[in-house]
Amino acid sequence: MIKKALFSILDFLLFSNLFIAVCAVAQGLVTYYLLKVPADKSVLAFLFFSTLLIYNLSMLLAKPKDPQKSPFKRVRWIFAHDRLIISITLISALCIIPLGLLYLSFQAKLLMGFVGLIALAYNFPFLSINQKKIGLRNLPGIKLFLIALVWSVSCVLLPIVELEHNYGISVTLLETLLLVAKRFLFICAITIPFDIRDLFQDKLYELKTIPVILGEKKAWIFCQGLLVIYLILLVLFTKEFNLDVIGLALTIFLTGWLIFKSNLKRNEYYYFFFLDGTMILQCVILAICHFMSTSLLV
Repeated sequence: MIKKALFSILDFLLFSNLFIAVCAVAQGLVTYYLLKVPADKSVLAFLFFSTLLIYNLSMLLAKPKDPQKSPFKRVRWIFAHDRLIISITLISALCIIPLGLLYLSFQAKLLMGFVGLIALAYNFPFLSINQKKIGLRNLPGIKLFLIALVWSVSCVLLPIVELEHNYGISVTLLETLLLVAKRFLFICAITIPFDIRDLFQDKLYELKTIPVILGEKKAWIFCQGLLVIYLILLVLFTKEFNLDVIGLALTIFLTGWLIFKSNLKRNEYYYFFFLDGTMILQCVILAICHFMSTSLLV
């Protein structure tokens, strides 16, 4: 009985996209920790509600013909609770409006407007190829990089833009590019296993994802290769090996291990909790490193 109740709560958190919205907040905090500046609560709130809106909207737009026959529990759960999902989506939209209008700078509004357009175009069938309407996700090999781009811009560039506008904190172009590049690689790496899991379904729906193009084995190698490049960038462009660097390196190895242990037989909880959860894990480890470094200075 208790186990059933716990899984019901877990289903709600994961499949309503509340968990992934918390992951977005965590990734925003990662940026603030790495820049060693106080977090902007308005930016974090915007990240939470915008992620909730985009993910739920994309699921609603991608509704299959018979969702209850879907092999994925997430799809079956979402459309069995479609009124709840629509309500959460509407609440998220209502929260974003005052946050965006009152608290974000003009530059941030433009930036997030661009991200919003990409996110909508991801699922919305506005392109016509061979007399078939498709969204950006259907373009060969682009799905993975669009997801990573949206996350990198939202969780790295948005905090930096607001820091420079509201507090006059200047972040160099090189530092900005490195932060975006490393986050891009990290998000790409944890996204590929989802596409590997969906390999057979994506082939059926003619989605040319990286695993469909490269094959399962090469996709795993590509995935680990991205983490290796992330580690190389981390080591090469680090002026001093402090606790933050050690913490990030640890998350790279833990993420690589979780990706290595993932396979087609893993259930959805492994992907949506453990793999997506690496975004929160990264934040938690950096928070511990930040606390330890502060304690050592006292």
